Amino acid sequence: MNRIILISVFILLTIHVMAQEKIVQTAGRDQLGGFAPKFAELNDDVLFGEVWSRTDKLGLRDRSLVTITSLISQGITDNSLTYHLQSAKNNGITRTEIAEIITHIGFYAGWPKAWAAFRLAKEVWAEETTGEDAKAAFQREMIFPIGEPNTAYAQYFTGNSYLAPVSREQVNISNVTFEPRCRNNWHIHKATKGGGQMLIGVAGRGWYQEEGKPAIEILPGTVIHIPANVKHWHGAAADSWFAHLAFEIAGENASNEWLEPVTDEEYDKLK
Repeated sequence: MNRIILISVFILLTIHVMAQEKIVQTAGRDQLGGFAPKFAELNDDVLFGEVWSRTDKLGLRDRSLVTITSLISQGITDNSLTYHLQSAKNNGITRTEIAEIITHIGFYAGWPKAWAAFRLAKEVWAEETTGEDAKAAFQREMIFPIGEPNTAYAQYFTGNSYLAPVSREQVNISNVTFEPRCRNNWHIHKATKGGGQMLIGVAGRGWYQEEGKPAIEILPGTVIHIPANVKHWHGAAADSWFAHLAFEIAGENASNEWLEPVTDEEYDKLK
């Protein structure tokens, strides 16, 4: 048991460090190092190396949202906006969301500025795909395989999911992938002692919700600790593929109880 705990903690710490890794930027020195070295230093080492790296205070997704809002509001539609739109996409802002964001900005910052921003956003999100192409594109985003259709548990899911065993020794770990809008039923990991489950977001965007509590957004690097005997569900956001690692926590008299599906009415409240 101690060995299992140590291995799990090591994996958690490794992924946490990766998620908090300092952002390395060289654009300032590459373009202005010889002409304005101090500006280049501030751009690379302070703005990106320190400010953008404070993800424990404000996540990269939210920083991207603030940045593109500021740039569009000022009417800046050069390469800097293109760069930050691409960063926003990489940080989890979807095509649907960026369209809504720019539309909202247009009412406050000016309609022509929104038009100009849409021209760049269409290029950045141009490769959005569906079906098998979308599945293949999502696979390229993550190191773990999508796996095979999750037929054994299909009756407990709304939509299509996939399962890839990652480890069956020492710690039981699986990579579970959900198509957009796919989610599992409400369920409980029962145990008289210990038990429960741990999730770590791998790619895309998803949700975790315990009964009676607000849903929690899951992004790459997000860690969710699910206690035993708590009713909950998890799955993909409506506009994003999603994958998480699932760690089975050893417990006494452990079993899973599958309950009713998450209704569309419940699910559609989530944004």
